[in-house]
Amino acid sequence: MKKIFSIILVLALSLLHAQSVKSPSNALEVNFKLVNNGQPSYTVNYNGKPVIVESTLGIKLKDKTALDANFEVQSSKADTFNESWKPVLGQKASIVNHYNELTIALVQKATNVKMNIVFKVYDEGVAFRYEFPKQEKLNYFIISDEETHFNLTEDYKAFWIPGDFDTNEYPYNETKLSEIDNAKLDKNTGIGMTTDLGKSRVQAPLMMKSPSGLYVNIFEAAVVNYPVMHLDVDVTNYKLTSHLVPNAIGDKAYLQAACVSPWRTIMISKDARDIVGSQMILNLNEPCKLDDVSYIKPMKYVGIWWEMHVGISTWDYAGSQNAQNLSSQDLIPTGKHGATTANTKKYIDFAAKNGFDGVLVEGWNVGWEDWAGNWKEEVFDFTTPYPDFNLAEVTAYAKEKNVKMIMHHETSGSVANYERHLDRAFDLMKKYDYPAVKTGYVGKIIPRGEFHDGQTMVNHFNFVARRAADYKLMLNSHESSRPTGYSRTYPNYIDAEAARGNEFNAWSVGNAPSHETILPFTRLLGGPMDYTPGIFEIKMSYYDKNKKEQVHTTLAKQLALYVTMYSPLQMAADLPESYEKHMDAFQFIKDVALDWDDTKILEAEPGDYLTIARKTKGKETWFLGAITDENARKSEIALDFLTKGQKYKAIIYEDAKDADWKKNPMAYKIRTVEVTNKSKLNLVLAPGGGTAVSFEPIK
Repeated sequence: MKKIFSIILVLALSLLHAQSVKSPSNALEVNFKLVNNGQPSYTVNYNGKPVIVESTLGIKLKDKTALDANFEVQSSKADTFNESWKPVLGQKASIVNHYNELTIALVQKATNVKMNIVFKVYDEGVAFRYEFPKQEKLNYFIISDEETHFNLTEDYKAFWIPGDFDTNEYPYNETKLSEIDNAKLDKNTGIGMTTDLGKSRVQAPLMMKSPSGLYVNIFEAAVVNYPVMHLDVDVTNYKLTSHLVPNAIGDKAYLQAACVSPWRTIMISKDARDIVGSQMILNLNEPCKLDDVSYIKPMKYVGIWWEMHVGISTWDYAGSQNAQNLSSQDLIPTGKHGATTANTKKYIDFAAKNGFDGVLVEGWNVGWEDWAGNWKEEVFDFTTPYPDFNLAEVTAYAKEKNVKMIMHHETSGSVANYERHLDRAFDLMKKYDYPAVKTGYVGKIIPRGEFHDGQTMVNHFNFVARRAADYKLMLNSHESSRPTGYSRTYPNYIDAEAARGNEFNAWSVGNAPSHETILPFTRLLGGPMDYTPGIFEIKMSYYDKNKKEQVHTTLAKQLALYVTMYSPLQMAADLPESYEKHMDAFQFIKDVALDWDDTKILEAEPGDYLTIARKTKGKETWFLGAITDENARKSEIALDFLTKGQKYKAIIYEDAKDADWKKNPMAYKIRTVEVTNKSKLNLVLAPGGGTAVSFEPIK
């Protein structure tokens, strides 16, 4: 049920006093006013105390007068909005969208250019954006800078990655704002390509905690036809300034009125659980634009992928695993190619036997011998398989086994080439009944000089989602700009990577045990993540005795990630033979749901621990995941989220007493107890460990 109440206040043109709007609970308050020479500014208070002190707003234009001063208020409008909507796939069956809104209509006295600033205030945070109405004085225009400021009151602890325009695959740093310094970072983290980082530029979302225990998160929502926003940090005064990613010639955004900027968001709470559980980013996006969503379904999959990361097989047909040296000898097979018809059938058999929905195959198409790092325009055509991969035979075999195939399109950063081939590639998918595609954008972006996070690439990522919807296909993007809730508008954009994933554990310094406790406070706020959990063979020395790399979790924590890392597209990322040795633990991966009626954030502290319980869509089963950082942890969990009067069989997958992410990561135990909503579970998590629990109703 939607209720909209509007009060329109027409103000005199010279009005300068503050306009205010509060959250529905009155805990948050935003005050807007013009300062100095008609400069827009705002403050944010939480329970009467300042969180954002006077911070100015504005837009700088190329070859035009900047829209950052000399304004007067034409009018203001206050609204209240309250609705519930149902996501196609999600963490809850129904999402409440409740906020109070304030729209300030401004006009610049010298130019007569109009600009609106709109605030939406939720119980968990504040959002605002710039709106440019259709007008005679402003039609086509170029943004050269966005002067949005977030001035904090104290030296917050921050969980941050550097503001790289081309990748978000950095490990997180945990320091005070005053200690942010990109020059001090270890650059040897396995990232293949980076750009200039600046001294103190960081990426949003920026998760922070004040010395008094207040949690603040600064992010953005609904980034459409606009570049990604990073943040420049004044490490002395704790002031943050928007930093839009430029294009190849230094411009930030090309726009035409009427248009809007993305929402700038500030989540605030004394309880970290409110940040993890917030649906504010989704709420700030437009409702679903698709008439038919019947093809959008959750998928659990396995695939020919991890075996390449651990060195068993290769993406390329020749078997060299060298992506930059094509010669006349390169297409002579060595027998190491992973994406063969025979190998794919093995994965299809495993998927069918264990009730999985799909199989991903990487390295199926020609071009992998010479695809990365050389600014090569045309590499893949996305339609031509290698000689040892028979599309028709694989499709027929998968259909016989009731398994769907997931297509893989690595673009090697050549997006112009991908767009030229896109319709032919999607036609091929429809011909062979592939319901989903995983895209990749490794390397420098072509057109040359563009960045992964610039307006051009944001438009590309969104275009591929829309074009996939035309074909009724689901999309999972890797190496893309991080999501900002666009999956509400196009729910076929089912998943994305856009952060440091599990594969870094196979061949680099890996991901710290705290990594997965931070991602739900940052990357996952914008949409589901294809983190590819489920690695059972933790130490890479299993594949090569000279290897020292390993996954920085216990095996039990890998199970818990299926609950704590939300995704309706989940991979059992390890090799079938790794699971066949631990079928008792693998049972949890087989059982865990992908789409949910309800989600309860039970415990949360960024960088330390997280415990989440979720109820299966349309069923009485629940699943719980608890994870910790490098420190062991004990916790007592009340099961009051379970249905009253119902008995459940709780199957608990937990760390063994001597488990340790570094010393003994594969030690686990499984026990079963009977519980009700009055019961409590005592969880004991090893260093880098976790617990996964399935609750099955007893009839």
